[in-house]
Amino acid sequence: MSSSRSGRSKSGSSSGKKSKGSHQSVRQLIESLQTHRVNTLTELCRIERVAASCETEEDARAFQSPMTAAWAYYVSSNQMLSELRGLTPKFPFCGDILSHAQVLVRNDPESNRSWNLAWLCLVKITEDELIETYAASEASRPEMWGGRQPSDEEAKELAACFQYEWDTAVQKMLRHWQATPTWC
Repeated sequence: MSSSRSGRSKSGSSSGKKSKGSHQSVRQLIESLQTHRVNTLTELCRIERVAASCETEEDARAFQSPMTAAWAYYVSSNQMLSELRGLTPKFPFCGDILSHAQVLVRNDPESNRSWNLAWLCLVKITEDELIETYAASEASRPEMWGGRQPSDEEAKELAACFQYEWDTAVQKMLRHWQATPTWC
């Protein structure tokens, strides 16, 4: 590694261009976070991986605040809910689950372990078994049954459908992180 660096240094231009180009790329990514041009799970995860692999500490620090704000915007702008609902076409994801998860995360002193509000919410949904709770509650609502009260068996059957589809969506989203987005 050091021999290739010294080879580039002799020419003088190769390492300087890479560093300048790399810094410009970092600025462009940060701008895309700040202007919310990027607001999908896949793209935010891609930028998060770039931020994690920054070559300089300066670039890594430059990403911290914009990345944190971008994840918060992704959740609060309902984009996360839209993507969850896109993964649950038969039984649309219950927005109350995500709202409840946000409250739990914001009230959890351990939530400062990550900059990533979306990941924290997904973990909270899983750890606190919010899907199971809301699936049972939603399946028992008369509105789900044309205004009539469902039998216990009907409610259990519908709750199982909700639970399966919603849990599958959450697990699919969690697979976007090869490593947990937490502070070291």
